[in-house]
Amino acid sequence: MGKGGMSLGETKDGNEVNMAAWLVSLNTLKIQPFELPPLGPYDVRVRMKAVGICGSDVHYLKTMRCADFVVKEPMVIGHECAGIIEEVGSEVKTLVAGDRVALEPGISCWRCNQCKEGQYNLCPEMKFFATPPVHGSLANQVVHPADLCFKLPENVSLEEGAMCEPLSVGVHACRRANIGPEKNVLIMGAGPIGLVTLLSARAFGAPRIVIVDVDDYRLSVAKELGADDIVKVSTNMQDVTQEVEQIQKAMGAGVDVSFDCAGFNKTMSTALSATRSGGKVCLVGMGHTEMTLPLTPAAAREVDVIGIFRYKNTWPLCLEFLRSGKIDVKPLITHRFGFSQKEVEEAFETSASGSTAIKVMFNL
Repeated sequence: MGKGGMSLGETKDGNEVNMAAWLVSLNTLKIQPFELPPLGPYDVRVRMKAVGICGSDVHYLKTMRCADFVVKEPMVIGHECAGIIEEVGSEVKTLVAGDRVALEPGISCWRCNQCKEGQYNLCPEMKFFATPPVHGSLANQVVHPADLCFKLPENVSLEEGAMCEPLSVGVHACRRANIGPEKNVLIMGAGPIGLVTLLSARAFGAPRIVIVDVDDYRLSVAKELGADDIVKVSTNMQDVTQEVEQIQKAMGAGVDVSFDCAGFNKTMSTALSATRSGGKVCLVGMGHTEMTLPLTPAAAREVDVIGIFRYKNTWPLCLEFLRSGKIDVKPLITHRFGFSQKEVEEAFETSASGSTAIKVMFNL
């Protein structure tokens, strides 16, 4: 089950019972005991203080699966997290009890070719919080490798530390697409990932950013966060040609890089058509598993298509962006809940409803 924990259990010596939010069946979460594994020499035990709800968490709750990952037995949910070190393993030299840390949720094997080549995010043996069958981090405490726990700067809050996980997706996407001061950026989708991609692209120096969505509220948030222009679109494929013209007019120059943060037929078709010849389209969102796309015209214009999966080595840069003020993730946290059975249920309902919820955060 990975370092996050093992199975249901209760302490026998009268000490605190570690509790966690378990996904036990379709649309059913229950706070139940969560037995931690023994602390290894290179591990730390962390008391969770801030845990965010990700779209994948909601997918698991509503469908018991996300992409090819299927929940076959009860699983602790949650992976966007930060907390305070309570205990360190005998060989841990860089952290001490009391340190505030943000946790990178994926444990790679460090033995496969992907890991050896530095692409550990593609490790086939990855053990990732709340990805079946590995338990997550919406719990009082978890055990995790010390090298995946990053000390927070003094001016960075625990909530901001938890936001390093979604922010890492945007940072990794910008690295993959080589965003810099000469790259005008189009972002399809103003949901949480679209918005962190906006913040990341600006931090990487993108001079002009246009963001597209179907929802007026999310577009208004994007504008407040610094988008140079916004374009409201429909869900109708027949509108792509007209909307591409709107996007290109809003950009006022060539679209060098497009990020599709939704991952649907229409958003990807729009991105491919709007991007300039010789430009790049980065698929970030995974809305559709299969798509029918105008690839031949895009290929004839030498538009490169790249993908991303999670992230690698992003926490240090995310924390520096937060410390320096180059990125402010606080406006993305729209709702906060405590850690009771009722509040866990309400929090997931709020996140799933969309409406004005961007990032729902638990304060434990």
